Amino acid sequence: MPRVLRILNRLIIGGPALNATYLTKYMAPEWDTQLVIGGKDDHEQDATHLTERLSIEPLRVEEMKRAIDPVADRKAYLRMKAIIREFKPDVVHTHAAKSGAIGRLAAAACGVPVIVHTFHGHVFHSYFNHFKTQAFIRIERYLARRSSGIIAISEIQKHELADTYHIAPAGKISIIPLGFDLDRFGENQEAKRQTFRQRFGIVEDEIAVGIVGRIVPVKNHALFVGAVARLAARSHRKLRFVIVGDGDMRPTMEAQFREAGIDYTYFPEDPRAAQAICTSWQTEMDEVFAGLDIVALCSLNEGTPVSLIEAQAAARPVVSTAVGGVANVVTDGMAGFVTAAGDQQAFSDALFRLSEDEALRRQFGRFGHDFVAQRFSYQRLVTDMDAYYRKLLAASGRKHSL
Repeated sequence: MPRVLRILNRLIIGGPALNATYLTKYMAPEWDTQLVIGGKDDHEQDATHLTERLSIEPLRVEEMKRAIDPVADRKAYLRMKAIIREFKPDVVHTHAAKSGAIGRLAAAACGVPVIVHTFHGHVFHSYFNHFKTQAFIRIERYLARRSSGIIAISEIQKHELADTYHIAPAGKISIIPLGFDLDRFGENQEAKRQTFRQRFGIVEDEIAVGIVGRIVPVKNHALFVGAVARLAARSHRKLRFVIVGDGDMRPTMEAQFREAGIDYTYFPEDPRAAQAICTSWQTEMDEVFAGLDIVALCSLNEGTPVSLIEAQAAARPVVSTAVGGVANVVTDGMAGFVTAAGDQQAFSDALFRLSEDEALRRQFGRFGHDFVAQRFSYQRLVTDMDAYYRKLLAASGRKHSL
């Protein structure tokens, strides 16, 4: 059977880890796959529960981390070449930027027939200054030339890669949306809701508005704080604000809540029923979304936002900024509201409308559930990827491997 070496630099909570682990697990037995992972940063939430739950044993290259480190990166590159020579893959498939660079360079040096890279997001705006951003763009253009194919996870992302940043010609980029195990988000919701809300002191008649993700600049939690402060000032409802995640910008966010006059607590250290609570990282996301009433995303840049897919799978309405692949995930006015990035007033107005109207929340929730169930299942992902690999292998002349 053909062999796939799947390379992911950080096994942390988020779309890339889910995508890589589901493909590793569910493309078997037709594809013999070995997952390779790198090291994570201290503030990032480990996602080894995913590999444990799916009975996957990844190889670890600890030197392959997010930050640029010439010494560590060279060690990771040499180790990757050794792994490739031993495993002898027909396909090397990399996920995310650092593993995409190290993995593709090593695969090209070793003469791997098919080299594939998935852009789960990109760093071409809202991450770095102009000069660093241009350097990354030039690097990705070079790596794209060494790749057999590039995968974008949304139509919008393909347009950005091909037409805005000219990473690769459109004909070299295929769209394969992410896929997830969504069934569990609709199961036993009432029990999960009670479990989550009891854990964090949220009573049943309170409307819980949540945001899920790393607390880092690109996720723009400042917009969330400002929007919910406006919401609290005009609403007569009982409201709770829930931040699920952690990161370097948490102290800044906490100061913003204090400046807005909203009672806030970091629950792991001060477990009390404040109006705004940060739960830190959670692993049982089906419980999280069952416990929330409205799910927000405030990012400046996104690939395909997993939190919005999972929220809709749990039949929760969403409010999001109009960035990246959001438009491919959320139907504005049907499953939630999509507002211009940075428009705090519009974002708050959308939250207010949903918080005031339970029937609208239910209506949006039903539409969103059906929408993501049809488009983002892991079964569809596996079928699409199988066809894509076979096409690239046939084009490479390795038909005997199929």
